[in-house]
Amino acid sequence: MTEFCISAGIEATGVLPLAETEALLAGLVRATATEPGCIAFEIRQSLEDPRKFTLWERWTSEAALKAHYDYPHTRHVLETGATRVVYIEKLGAIGQAVPAPAQE
Repeated sequence: MTEFCISAGIEATGVLPLAETEALLAGLVRATATEPGCIAFEIRQSLEDPRKFTLWERWTSEAALKAHYDYPHTRHVLETGATRVVYIEKLGAIGQAVPAPAQE
């Protein structure tokens, strides 16, 4: 099975109290798990800075991930402004990466 995986870092913006942001993200995890094409969707919270979170996502395809952004539960979380994306990293199996260009 081909998978499309990402890791993403997000952080709370302070628009909502942290407890509300945590509840919002927990709800997103539950709802996303039911989406077609979702193999795994986890959000973990930093033990050192509770305002920081890491998403681990596994999808059947990049198209399934793109469809995720159209679901009402995903749009709701994004529209609250409760979090901001720090980074998104596309991941593959070892040996699938395209080599970086040589530096001069």
